[in-house]
Amino acid sequence: MSEPAEDLSDRYFDAAITLLRRVRDEEGAAIKAAATAMVDAIAAGGRVFTFGAGHSSLPAQDVVYRAGGLALVSLLPVPGTTGVDVVPATLGSALERVEGLAEAVLETSPVRAGDVLFVISLSGRNTLPVDMAVRARAMGVTVIGVTSVAYAGGTRSRHASGAYLKDSCDIVLDSKIAVGDAELTDDAIPAPFGPASTVVTSALMQAVVATAATGLAARGITPPMIRSGNVDGGHEWNARVFEEHRDRIFFRHSARR
Repeated sequence: MSEPAEDLSDRYFDAAITLLRRVRDEEGAAIKAAATAMVDAIAAGGRVFTFGAGHSSLPAQDVVYRAGGLALVSLLPVPGTTGVDVVPATLGSALERVEGLAEAVLETSPVRAGDVLFVISLSGRNTLPVDMAVRARAMGVTVIGVTSVAYAGGTRSRHASGAYLKDSCDIVLDSKIAVGDAELTDDAIPAPFGPASTVVTSALMQAVVATAATGLAARGITPPMIRSGNVDGGHEWNARVFEEHRDRIFFRHSARR
């Protein structure tokens, strides 16, 4: 017999809160390290990029052009994998297993040595995110992997080397999500449900960006923050920030190396 809806919703919130608390308590050092890498890069004139495929693109996009966020974070898009905007949606999943795609994207992107790249992949097992991390590091980019380390113990890697994303990064942020990304079960529902990876991973990314902003301020660097366009003066504020930092923002101006 199925549980009442209110009981299931309570269970979902409880599960998400438990995961958030665990990440807060266990990933503090990694969050600080990732934020420091961002601060170091920005202070040296570098840039920050985020990449994620499928639903992992959601937390990657959540820190780009975001009210309350840093203007210097740009998305590194891979056509066909950014979200579920392709038809059929399964094409995006197939592209994650294509060898050579990451290399082609990086070679034609504005990413360069000294930059920071967040590679977000819940499972960390597919070819594209692993290749993205490996190729970017070879270019001299600091790679921060955001993944669930549990998948390395519960799945087989799809990368030719047998590696996972966690094996190919300078810094790893562990989302603690269980294999399968489903927090709920019910006797009347034939499969686990209630994914929490987007909630937790987006919180991880926002925590890193917030910590980086305070780190910049501590070094005497004014963090280039974006304000909401829905408050008076927001668009004018953002226009000034975008113009001042136009050479390091790639969601507004054409890419340049």
